[in-house]
Amino acid sequence: MPELDAEDEKLVTLARSARARTQAAEGAALRDTDGRTYAASTVDQPSFKLTALQAAVAAAVSSGAEGIEAAVVVSPEGLLKGASVQAVRDIAEAAPIYLVDPSGKVLN
Repeated sequence: MPELDAEDEKLVTLARSARARTQAAEGAALRDTDGRTYAASTVDQPSFKLTALQAAVAAAVSSGAEGIEAAVVVSPEGLLKGASVQAVRDIAEAAPIYLVDPSGKVLN
């Protein structure tokens, strides 16, 4: 289990807050290469669905982010969805993606 630095711990807090605020299945947060942060939760609408990380990446890209430094997903499932990972990899091939359980424990 990796030790997170202070900046990545902030992402955990943001992701947990996004999940709790909306009572969603997942919460996610990311930091772009300019140091800006984005947080989102699962979107589950009749016409479209996004994982929390896809929603956070969409917010970042629509705000002009050109890269991602790190991302966090808070999920009770214990695994990262492939679509979440691919959303980050489309922009940043090597950015770490941390999976965290709802209590804040880093799983990977």
